Formats: sequence, structure tokens, C-alpha cells
Amino acid sequence: MLEIREFETMDALARGMERTELVNFLHTHLGRFGDDKAAIDRCIEYAIGEDPGTGGFVLTGHDVDGRMVGALVMNETGMKGYIPENILVYVAVDASCRGKGYGGQICRHAIEKAEGDVKLHVEYDNPAKRLYERLGFTNKYAEMRFSAD
Repeated sequence: MLEIREFETMDALARGMERTELVNFLHTHLGRFGDDKAAIDRCIEYAIGEDPGTGGFVLTGHDVDGRMVGALVMNETGMKGYIPENILVYVAVDASCRGKGYGGQICRHAIEKAEGDVKLHVEYDNPAKRLYERLGFTNKYAEMRFSAD
């Protein structure tokens, strides 16, 4: 059984774990599908920091021994009515624990907790894409980006 812990503020996160532990876990277990540690940290700050106009939550999943085996960061978009209200930015499961249903449990919990619709971005060759499809995510648009660099 997976214990899922919810964090909605930095103070709550600090009572549960070191912020760097969460950043390092996500960075390690997202692998090539993740971002650098600074970007992950900014995403966590957006989700559960105190800046006006931001919001979201963090979930962590723990096995029967209390070891963190999964984590998720959801950001609120503030765009209800024309873009989904939430974006699932990061979800990762410890590589040694994959295939046990932990990713699905954490994602289902996040979808139930989120107020409104949820979107996410996934690379076509990411194996997690199948999980998202099983959860009911569909591919509505192709994402296109312009880089000002």
C-alpha cells in the first residue's frame, strides 16, 4: 500500500522533508525527461510558495517502510475557462519501484485533489505516456514553441 502525503505550503513541506530531498528525488527519477534542479525548485516554489497568483500542491508517495518512492508537483494555471486550471508538471517514481502501480496511484490522487481540469506535457517516447492515456488523458493539441534565444 502506498501512503500519499499532501503538501500545500512550504512550512508543511519543511515539516515532512527537506526541500532539497524532494528536488533531488525528482531530478534523479525524472531522468532525461526532467529539468535541471533549479527549474524543479522554481516549480515547487510556484506550487506551494507564498507569491500571489501562484498555487498548486506537492504529493509524495511512501512505501510501507516510509521510504519516498514517488513524487508529483501540480501547478495551478489561473486560466479557468480557456486553458485547464491545473498542469501536472512533474511526476516521478523511483526507478527501482516502477511497475507496482505507484505512478497511477499518485496521479489519480492528484487528479481527485485538483480543482478543475488537468493538463500535462509528455514526450512521445516517454514510457509514462501509456500511464497517462490509461488515466484518461488525451492528446488534444500538438505543442509548438518559439524560442527567443
